[in-house]
Amino acid sequence: MRISARAIRDYPWWLRPFFWNQRRKYGAILQPGLLWARVPKLFAAVAVLYGVLDRKGSPPSPVLRSLVTVRVAQINQCEFCVDINSATLAKRTGSMAKVESLSQWRDSALFDPTEQAVLEYAEAITYSERRVTDELMGKLSRFFDEDGIVELTGLIAFQNLSSKFNSALDVPAQGLCKLPPAPANTP
Repeated sequence: MRISARAIRDYPWWLRPFFWNQRRKYGAILQPGLLWARVPKLFAAVAVLYGVLDRKGSPPSPVLRSLVTVRVAQINQCEFCVDINSATLAKRTGSMAKVESLSQWRDSALFDPTEQAVLEYAEAITYSERRVTDELMGKLSRFFDEDGIVELTGLIAFQNLSSKFNSALDVPAQGLCKLPPAPANTP
């Protein structure tokens, strides 16, 4: 990593329960958390935002949320995000099939029309040479109301923030998922 993590004792006491929970859930403290926590208020803000976007009552289903986070991480070449989000996607779907096919989702019969529209939207937002069109918004509106589209957009924007942060600081994968071969990063 390009920035070092501090010793756990050097973080404020009120962040330690977050680290304890990560160790319990993932078997290790997540490296991005240690980096975000170098600025404790920033860590807290990011944690709250993520909690809102990945809550049970979110309009995009858990599988859709995971598809978005993995695909955006693939595009932004974030090894850590692909690793952790692929593990979550595999858990949510019960298999590795969608994880292994996601970089080529357009050529796969595994993705239903809602998933295809969401992935197209995620790519339109993430690739700088693409644009969100009225036609694409029309596709999304078949599956989501306006509040749902706002929340989906927020999730995609958050994953871009997260994966670009981790990629810039060279945060490595932590071995949370058997990763498929790296996809071609072509628009």
